[in-house]
Amino acid sequence: MTDRAQVRTLDVAGLPSFAFSHHSLMWWGTLGLMAIEGTVFALAVMTYFYLRSHSSTWPMSARAPELLWGTLNTAIMLASLLPNHLAKRAAERYDLRGVRIWLSASILFGVAFLVVRCYEFAGLNVRWDSNAYGSVVWVLLGLHTTHLVTDVFDSVVLAVLFFTGPLESKRYVDVSENAFYWYFVVFSWLPIYLVLYWGARTV
Repeated sequence: MTDRAQVRTLDVAGLPSFAFSHHSLMWWGTLGLMAIEGTVFALAVMTYFYLRSHSSTWPMSARAPELLWGTLNTAIMLASLLPNHLAKRAAERYDLRGVRIWLSASILFGVAFLVVRCYEFAGLNVRWDSNAYGSVVWVLLGLHTTHLVTDVFDSVVLAVLFFTGPLESKRYVDVSENAFYWYFVVFSWLPIYLVLYWGARTV
């Protein structure tokens, strides 16, 4: 290969500075974050079942978590997929009005989830420092809550930018990637919900 051909092959000047979906470095970074955080969730779930396998009673000295709040939050999370998806679609069309509407709706769903999450912690029927069972369920719920809080905060920051401006085109990519990450927050919750609320009810 000649020096001239090699320079042409390595030249990335023509690549866009931002793009949607897998054409974006941010998309790959978000996917990598999901892989890391998904592994953390998986390790926490494995810890739950490891502790359960070494306990003669489960939950330890506690009643199983109340189903109401966790089930309500699961319904809220699943419903939140729609406004987030519509915000993503609007962003990919550079539809300012659509982004404003659906991003605001997504934030309302996120805030509703956080409010109900407070009742979820109270409905665990165990303190984090009561025993190993209490520690692992609080860790699982706390890990997911951390992801939820950071994503809602990110959505609020984006909403402020979209309502106040001025806007760069790459902010639409940010909205798309934010919705992509929200999918992870929702779908990672489903196995955690089953473990926390039904893992304590099965023999």
